Amino acid sequence: MSNTVVLRHARVFTGITVLEDSSIIIIDNKISDVLSEKRFKQRTWPKDVKVYDMEGSWVSSGFVDTHIHGLHGFDTADCEVDSILEMSKALVEYGVTGFCPTLYPQGDKDFIEAIRSVRVSIGIEPGAKIFGLHLEGPFVSREKPGVLPQENMKEVDLNLMDRFIRESGENIAIMTVAPELKNMHELALYCTKKGIVLSAGHSNATYENMLEGIQAGILHSTHFFNAMRRLHHRDPGVVGAIMIHPNVSCEIIADGYHLHPAIVKLLREVKPINKMVLVTDSLKPTEQKSGPLIANNEEVYYDEGVFKRKADDTIAGSALTMIKGVKNLAGMGFDVDDALRMASCNPVTVLSKQIQTGYILPGRYADITSFDDDFGIKLTMVQGEVKFINMDKPKKRVKIVPEEEKKKAGKKE
Repeated sequence: MSNTVVLRHARVFTGITVLEDSSIIIIDNKISDVLSEKRFKQRTWPKDVKVYDMEGSWVSSGFVDTHIHGLHGFDTADCEVDSILEMSKALVEYGVTGFCPTLYPQGDKDFIEAIRSVRVSIGIEPGAKIFGLHLEGPFVSREKPGVLPQENMKEVDLNLMDRFIRESGENIAIMTVAPELKNMHELALYCTKKGIVLSAGHSNATYENMLEGIQAGILHSTHFFNAMRRLHHRDPGVVGAIMIHPNVSCEIIADGYHLHPAIVKLLREVKPINKMVLVTDSLKPTEQKSGPLIANNEEVYYDEGVFKRKADDTIAGSALTMIKGVKNLAGMGFDVDDALRMASCNPVTVLSKQIQTGYILPGRYADITSFDDDFGIKLTMVQGEVKFINMDKPKKRVKIVPEEEKKKAGKKE
């Protein structure tokens, strides 16, 4: 029996270029080929091949969210395996095929328990795959806390870091740190050897502090511009250093609130597109269907794209999804393929692991998302399995007769 799936009549973003009216051939859960319609018709296919007619919709590698706290009422900080698995299950509705459950500073007991819950979840995900933890702290600056709890922020501790790594089963992918903290250089060198991506964030670093951090391997940045020392003409600070140095990549929360659209456009002018990574930084109540909205142990409410604390109307955090982020970037003037770069291949590149996804190329896992012109998700596949579908079911196709054979048959008649 054939294990072949075809996504036909698609506008394919491969991660490199856009191919109009093309077909993606998936065999044994991996991408086998991408064919033009002309080449597709010249091939013959098994009778039981499954064919999805994408009707001109966009198809790209699945989105990878490297900074997400929660969704649908579930949170990494719940310290429960079920919460991580429910996040995985929900994410495919928004085109996400891989994610990094993100944990903000907590008390030691809860922090370790949350790390363990992610470790146990890896390998049993029902939807989007876990590409490792993102620890947003605790080695960050109390001077730039944002909404993070200052009482749980810590000085650099290599022994504690070693425990985090052990408890995670060597599954920490990214860690947000403040480059200016004492002993950060030693931590950076240690984490780099462990394959952990270090990201500057919640930082009051001077320009010189940041340069030292870059030299030690801090080459990414967390929710760029937010919770960072501002750009100043006498001290470019951490923001200036990231903008000036092209090798440093940056997270973008493209909800129109965390960053003004004009700032995102400015960043596009000074940063290479392959160094811009779309993230959601979404909180627990994002897209929650019912019940009280709780984030960071406080009641919040949704207001024009963000969550605000009921107690004082302060912005508590993001309510973004990845597909909304792609749509917003397109509305800011980005080409759709550039927005897709930021959502799919760029985050995989930042993770710097041998992840066989991120591009529509032969040999890669068929981690795929498709959406229509209104940015509605039509299909999400994770490693070749359909995890979400909002379109017609596939049709089984009989043998396709190449045009040359049709012409020969016509002459004989």
